[in-house]
Amino acid sequence: MFRKVSLAFAATLIMASAALADPIEGNWKTQAGDTAAIGGSGTFSITLKTGKYAGKTIGSLKATGDNKYAGNITDPSNDKTYSGKATLSGTSLKMSGCVLGGLICKSQTWHKL
Repeated sequence: MFRKVSLAFAATLIMASAALADPIEGNWKTQAGDTAAIGGSGTFSITLKTGKYAGKTIGSLKATGDNKYAGNITDPSNDKTYSGKATLSGTSLKMSGCVLGGLICKSQTWHKL
């Protein structure tokens, strides 16, 4: 009896933690075809899992509300860091990196795996 209650309690905790996860967390397919992992609590770290720059952390974002995030994005090919933002829409994540106060921006769309 105790074992069944313990298993039910553990299953409930696992489901509750999954329900509380921020929708940006998880694995994403980048526009280049690599996999990026986004995780964290409060501040979300972006780390490439596959491709030429696997293992490299390429960004840090914080939620700003309405499925929007802001922070810094680093181009792994030249290690330059830009003001970054992301907007989540369903299973798509539009990532943008900007310079000169947002006058010049590059964007790409990632898809949730």
